[in-house]
Amino acid sequence: MRLNLTKGFGLLLCASLVSSPLLAQTSSAAIKSYPDKPIKLVIPYPPGGATDVIGRIMAQELSKTLNQQVIPDNRAGDIGNIGADMVAKSTPDGYTLLMGALSLHAINANLDKDKIKYNLEKDFAPVDVVGVVSLVFVVNPSVPVKNMKEFIAYAKANPGKLTFASSGAGAPQRLAMEMFRFQLGLDLLHVPYKGSGPAMTDLVGGQMLAMSETVPAALQFIQAGQLRPLAVTTAKRISQLPDVPTVTEATGLPNFDVVSMFGILAPAGTPKPIIDKLSTDIKLILQRPDLQERMLAAGVYVNYLSPASESPANSVCGAKLLRTPILRRTNRSIDAKCA
Repeated sequence: MRLNLTKGFGLLLCASLVSSPLLAQTSSAAIKSYPDKPIKLVIPYPPGGATDVIGRIMAQELSKTLNQQVIPDNRAGDIGNIGADMVAKSTPDGYTLLMGALSLHAINANLDKDKIKYNLEKDFAPVDVVGVVSLVFVVNPSVPVKNMKEFIAYAKANPGKLTFASSGAGAPQRLAMEMFRFQLGLDLLHVPYKGSGPAMTDLVGGQMLAMSETVPAALQFIQAGQLRPLAVTTAKRISQLPDVPTVTEATGLPNFDVVSMFGILAPAGTPKPIIDKLSTDIKLILQRPDLQERMLAAGVYVNYLSPASESPANSVCGAKLLRTPILRRTNRSIDAKCA
């Protein structure tokens, strides 16, 4: 059973190709002088998670190329929806941007569309995709397991006692663990947090016992021996953790492949010349070998994708993917446990 969460962002890319005429009443002079004041890059999660790590790297590099300060602004809450909603309702002039965990936003657009206050397809203009990251299953060292088979045996011997944290109810981190739990029939107790940062703090501290987390958020704790990695969620092993097996290798579950995608969004109606300028500058940044090495060291595989790179046909496939039976079953489980 295969789930590649990155494709869900096709919803938004498709919308960018069929969007209505520009809404922003921005003068030609203002567009030509862009940017002539600091830019705010909203990170809709607390410090410490993958979105925060990537956002701060991109803010620093964009500040150099744009010759204008790009300020990271953490606006956490409601699984990333508070920060996203803020950007969606901002003036579409290029001075307020969103560092999005795009897989999660695409998931929210499908699973929680009646709860969120913004419309992913109508309220944002995609600037680009920055990269993708793997997830890794980790446990606190106090859990008496050394590998995934031992973890499964321990969970079956202790039903309902193994807690696992996540950065939010609909996050890829949560869904990856739910897919794993569902396919193996494990009884695990989920505890949602407002972001990866606080979840990692409690996991390292022993208040939580396990987690499926993005590599950028977990890597430093793994390297310091504060967390024990059991398996990565990609189809192949990753360079940052070459000795850690994939879920398929460790358990025999076929085609287990979950990654998360990250990118930058602007409010809908942002003038196309501004979007193009930002996209072009980011493409140049991501082409630099030193930047790629820096991102890779943080667990991020650079994967630039502009709005024009995605076809409507592929976007429709992405939308359908997020409505597959496994997600519907998982969502009912989430709703029942969180009620």
